[in-house]
Amino acid sequence: MKKYDAIIIGAGQAGTPLARKLAKAGWRTALIERRKIGGTCVNDGCTPTKTMIGAAREAYMAGRAQRFGIPSDPSHIDLRKVKARKDEIVGQAVDGLTKSIGSTKNLDYIEGQAAFSGMKTIEVNGETLQADNIFINTGARPGIPDIEGLHTVPYLTSTTILDLTETPKHLCILGAGYVAMEMGQMFRRFGAQVTLLEKNTRILGKEDEDVAAEIHKILEEDGITICCGAELRKVSTSNDQILLELNGRQLTSSHLLIAAGRTPNTGDLGLDKTGLRTTGNGIIPVNEKLETGVPGIYAMGDVKGGPAFTHISYNDYIIISKNILEQQQRTIRDRPVPYCMFTDPELGRIGLTEQEAREQGKNVLIAKIPMTKVARGVESGDTRGLMKALVDKDSGLILGAAILSVAGGEIMSVVQMAMMGGLRYDQLRDGVFAHPTFSESLNNLFMSIDP
Repeated sequence: MKKYDAIIIGAGQAGTPLARKLAKAGWRTALIERRKIGGTCVNDGCTPTKTMIGAAREAYMAGRAQRFGIPSDPSHIDLRKVKARKDEIVGQAVDGLTKSIGSTKNLDYIEGQAAFSGMKTIEVNGETLQADNIFINTGARPGIPDIEGLHTVPYLTSTTILDLTETPKHLCILGAGYVAMEMGQMFRRFGAQVTLLEKNTRILGKEDEDVAAEIHKILEEDGITICCGAELRKVSTSNDQILLELNGRQLTSSHLLIAAGRTPNTGDLGLDKTGLRTTGNGIIPVNEKLETGVPGIYAMGDVKGGPAFTHISYNDYIIISKNILEQQQRTIRDRPVPYCMFTDPELGRIGLTEQEAREQGKNVLIAKIPMTKVARGVESGDTRGLMKALVDKDSGLILGAAILSVAGGEIMSVVQMAMMGGLRYDQLRDGVFAHPTFSESLNNLFMSIDP
């Protein structure tokens, strides 16, 4: 049996930096990964998808170039080259992480499937490891719904679709959440016919209705068909096509992408050997310090539930490392949860939605302008979208914002900094920003409250 001070299961965006931090602090540490270092973000999440979305935007801009007096013809997309560039960038990221881990003293990197064999013991590759402190960062995988016939057809997931080398003729996407939005627009720009299937009455149910409606309009302008109230009941194949039987209609497609949520990777960890119990959907419950019900065992990132974002996983690492190594008392309570949906224009979100604010009984002022009122948007030809912010009428503090714009995430980050610093909306309204920038339009946004 090999003894360590810490064992980390999963080399994702929390596990990898935590392993290096603990090892540099003198802890003998084992980092176990069954797939590839970097986790979902580096291998089949943020890095590859945003690389390919970048290529899709280039195709979109080339298609619009003639409006600006620039001849261009993007009619022939070479998806093999798009994929090759994506693979190269992912490979560079993986290589960098591998070298960083390999050069860290006190750190053993082990490739293999880890499973608990006892309260504080781990089996991997036929060896038994033991540590008083164990950190679970195993992430999540695409969830596959129980639909009749689904396992008889060659469906795609958000992972496997990134390896296509030819553009689908007709891509149907089950789901209309953030992954579906990004993938749908991307492959539409690569030349595919795209249909989104959403069982609810509208897309993006967690967003305000006006924001979701604007995104719906933008995607339809891009030529995407969105079917709300569409419940997929059965799937089969017919004449090399995928036959989709919905409530009240049938569709055929060349490809089917399942984008219906994600499932925590906990089923093969042997958690029962520790006394840990997961929720019905496989999530490991934790307290506000990311401790599980077993002392010395922690869960980080997507596997613990909550916001499933890379930056949240990384912040989990910050909280745990500060608490363990510096005896701080950091928690996840009230931490900001910014996020972006990388459609084009992209959606940057921070804080409360209007619906959440009203449910909490807030006395709310709404600031809102269309991007057609943003000078930089008009000048650059990017006027799709809107800016929206919520203000507490009593204090003047900003409660939240939704920025649907080119560079929406960057503009949202300016608002987030104001919220973190406790600035009132009128300080942004009257603030001096460089002209002409997108962020300068925060002046105009908050002027909409006091015209």
